Amino acid sequence: MKAVSVKNISKTFETINGPRQILKNVSFELDEGQCLVIGGENGSGKSLMMSIIAGLEEADSGSVKVFEEDINSKDAGKKVGLVFQEAETQILGETPEEDIAFGPKNLGLKKDQIKLAVEDALKKTGLTEKKDFTARFLSGGEKRRLAVACMLAMNLPIIIMDEPYANLDYQGVKQVNALIKELKAQGKTVIILSHEIEKCLGLADRFIVLFRGQKVFDDSPDLIADTDVEKWNIRNPFNSYKKVSDLIW
Repeated sequence: MKAVSVKNISKTFETINGPRQILKNVSFELDEGQCLVIGGENGSGKSLMMSIIAGLEEADSGSVKVFEEDINSKDAGKKVGLVFQEAETQILGETPEEDIAFGPKNLGLKKDQIKLAVEDALKKTGLTEKKDFTARFLSGGEKRRLAVACMLAMNLPIIIMDEPYANLDYQGVKQVNALIKELKAQGKTVIILSHEIEKCLGLADRFIVLFRGQKVFDDSPDLIADTDVEKWNIRNPFNSYKKVSDLIW
């Protein structure tokens, strides 16, 4: 089944310098259980596309369907979870355990169901030992895992991660990638928005590049080795380092 179907999406904003088109006739489909990486420089339209897929923003034209339902329908909007670049802004509870419980409570689940959902989400994201910690004192990688745990507790089938490696150290990047691997193993549909494609492209089943609001690449990640991605202002992920002087962008 198609988890996401995006057809001819366009979006323009009014600015002090006149109208600016951010997305230009973008289309793609994503099968259930696939991992899609959407690459592109800052301002390419990635985050706006995420907001439209999640039903937070309306396109000027085109359509978005989630599991064959229009994204503006009541049920479709409950199937997509977002992990924002600043995951800390999503924290509502004092502890991870309290934070994760918010979603199931809002869904009207019973106490025993909430307890089971929270315990399962903590376990799947490796946060069980941190369940009683002060949530805002978690590391950057842990906060992103907490945001995902909240979605798992609500059993959301689609998870979108916006620049998940922002401000993370090496250990944090490894934590996020381990989580993405776990989500894939669980059959979740995962969309990763990032300009740091060298950190995540190996996890992807599909790779799309947005450049100045247009889709310029949509294919298997394996084919990117023979593509000049730097013309789209994305760093070549196959750059190699053999000496110290190579270690510069």
